Amino acid sequence: MKLSIERATLLKAVSQAQSVVERRNTIPILANVLIEAEGNSVSFRATDLDIEVVDKADAMVERAGATTVSAVTLHEIVRKLPDGAMVTLTDDSAAGRLTVEAGRSNFNLATLPKEDFPVMASSEYQTNFGAPSPVLRRLFDKSKFAISTEETRYYLNGVYLHIADSDGGHVLRAVATDGHRLARIDADMPEGASGMAGVIVPRKTVNELRKLLDDDEVQIAVSVSETKIRFATPAITLTSKVIDGTFPDYTRVIPQGNTRKMEVDAADFAKAVDRVATVSSERSRAVKLQLDEDRLVLSVNAPDAGAAEEELAVAYGDERLEIGFNAKYLLEIASQVDRENAVFLFNSAGDPTLMREGNDQSAIYVVMPMRV
Repeated sequence: MKLSIERATLLKAVSQAQSVVERRNTIPILANVLIEAEGNSVSFRATDLDIEVVDKADAMVERAGATTVSAVTLHEIVRKLPDGAMVTLTDDSAAGRLTVEAGRSNFNLATLPKEDFPVMASSEYQTNFGAPSPVLRRLFDKSKFAISTEETRYYLNGVYLHIADSDGGHVLRAVATDGHRLARIDADMPEGASGMAGVIVPRKTVNELRKLLDDDEVQIAVSVSETKIRFATPAITLTSKVIDGTFPDYTRVIPQGNTRKMEVDAADFAKAVDRVATVSSERSRAVKLQLDEDRLVLSVNAPDAGAAEEELAVAYGDERLEIGFNAKYLLEIASQVDRENAVFLFNSAGDPTLMREGNDQSAIYVVMPMRV
């Protein structure tokens, strides 16, 4: 195999591949990226056995072929090469070496046989549809903060993507929860998605997928089966196993009868929470919200460090209420608001609170209170 490729193109392809690779693994080949050159393109394939990413790039292929080389080492080399450099990759399979040349730089890397590289079995996808990049980005970006990190409740370690009924008909919905907070984000159902099985997309896949969704112009081809999900752009294909488990009935957690309504400037609210939480060294310190007519007082009391209080003007016309929340959870939810105003709907100091962006019902958040 011998090919020449522009440094920026190579860096983009290799950086996507190396981030999938697990740093600590007992199978040496999984630390490698499979490079396959043919025609006028080259593909870089990496896997951790749960996720597989294939990145295709244009290249001048002098001699077709394939080999595998350390993904992290190759990425570090390419990253340090000068901008605009032309990189030549030459594989000597007999010697088990890959030569990387650019200008006066020359690197000689150990390779492993391409035959040993595990390729994820292709699945029969029951559902195939296309969705614009910004739509998928919004679904995952706004929900992923609520993914659980508790390994024992593995079925909460991802985003539940499914088709749901809504007032306006069917929607494509992403839900994530860790038992303390919940995010539910809706988008118009894409054509062809109606029969889609609900799947739990793992946290690592959600993070890797984010790199595919940067370009607003790209249409993402989504394929779903009961065990796998695939996202594809013209250049990159990301295939992942889905979490084998049943996502809980989240609809029971979403409060329906919360009538006490507070409207507040989302940015001002987030900054105020951040400021009062500064006196506490504990990340989970409770912030107390005291609500009176058109007035909110945020306070934190940390006996060992001190206390803080800040007042905000809000729109609130119900009876007086005192309620406490984990400061970190409040900040994460407030930071999801794209619109100017956040609307909080309370019931009592012990019941879950609902938050949405203005009158928009397509993104709602639930947060459990804390005792203060």
